[in-house]
Amino acid sequence: MYPELIPAYIFIFIFGIVIGSFLNVCILRIPKHETIVTERSHCMSCGCQLSWYDMVPVFSWLFLGGKCRKCKAPISPQYPIVEAVNGLLYVLIFLVEDFSLEAVLYCLLASALLVLSVIDWRTYEIPVGINIFILILGILRVITDYRNWWNYLIGFLCVSIFLYLLFWISKGRAIGGGDIKLMAAAGLLLGWKLIILAFLLGCILGAIIHLIRMRVSKADHVLAMGPYLSVGIFIAALWGNQWIGWYLSLLT
Repeated sequence: MYPELIPAYIFIFIFGIVIGSFLNVCILRIPKHETIVTERSHCMSCGCQLSWYDMVPVFSWLFLGGKCRKCKAPISPQYPIVEAVNGLLYVLIFLVEDFSLEAVLYCLLASALLVLSVIDWRTYEIPVGINIFILILGILRVITDYRNWWNYLIGFLCVSIFLYLLFWISKGRAIGGGDIKLMAAAGLLLGWKLIILAFLLGCILGAIIHLIRMRVSKADHVLAMGPYLSVGIFIAALWGNQWIGWYLSLLT
């Protein structure tokens, strides 16, 4: 990284944590079917409306010691964690993809996957609105690379059709409908090679991590696949082409 670009990456991080603050609103309100636009932010314990200085991403939580200014009720560390993670993801994406259209699309994708993962982890449901947002990103990708439209169309279908057949055969016990929609939308954005890689990575990560959780913390056998698929999608988006190229080079 060139030293003269450091201010740009600082700006990207700050922008990322600001967006992360909005992501927390989405994580909290979407499962409750509450508006994410018009309602003012407030303390979940005493209902006190928050001032702007109570909502500075990451820093307000630190300055307040993780407690509400008024009632002193503890505030979940989820808030600064989500904000900081989103900011770091934005910086990582721009470091990998440079200042490009892909970087912008992948930043938006990363934020959507972050919201999706936390909600699915808690509720075992993937909000349809998040999948629609990712689908819109996919449509934008097809428009900007229209000469290769077939690559994205196959990506839209290849994994999602397989998962739909699995859903149909198992009568919904093996996979959830939200996971099918997620892989279709992400496939339209990434193309068929990357979405297949993303699916394989998600399955491997899900199997290994969940087996460890079942062993260590006695977690239930029911698995929320959204977070693991999201990690697979993110990894495939940033490094998938290099990994695939490396693998193919071993075969020649």
